[in-house]
Amino acid sequence: MDNIDIALIKQMQISADLSLAELSRRVGISKTACWNRIQRMEERGLILGKQVLLNRYILGLHVVVFLSITVGRHSIDWVDKFTAVTEQFPEIVEVHRLTGEGADYQLKIVCPSIESYDVFQQKLIGKIDFTSMSTKISLKQIKNSYLFPLSHLENATK
Repeated sequence: MDNIDIALIKQMQISADLSLAELSRRVGISKTACWNRIQRMEERGLILGKQVLLNRYILGLHVVVFLSITVGRHSIDWVDKFTAVTEQFPEIVEVHRLTGEGADYQLKIVCPSIESYDVFQQKLIGKIDFTSMSTKISLKQIKNSYLFPLSHLENATK
């Protein structure tokens, strides 16, 4: 990855719907070279796709819940089943396996109301084997960014 690739992904992170002509103009290369670089980054798995960011409030998804789950056993079968269960629920927008004290897994869940979260949680409880759960409700989102920091890549190309 060189400085041009970094410039491309910076621009694409900010606005993935830029035309090829505008993107190539912003980074100072031809449209063909730009398209070829994007294709290579997609083939390498660097670019996973392009998505539209939606306003969850306008969609009526006012509640964000962080659900911590502690499990008694950490078998491969359990993890596979847990992963499959999390894929069944579109309300679960992130899942993280954790290290350190406390929970083993952290789920980020979005839903329209506390009542709908309660219904969701009861369904989830019936599908997974766990030791304990702890729910934290977000009162206010202070920062939510989908832009990855890239300065470490810029320093590596110098």
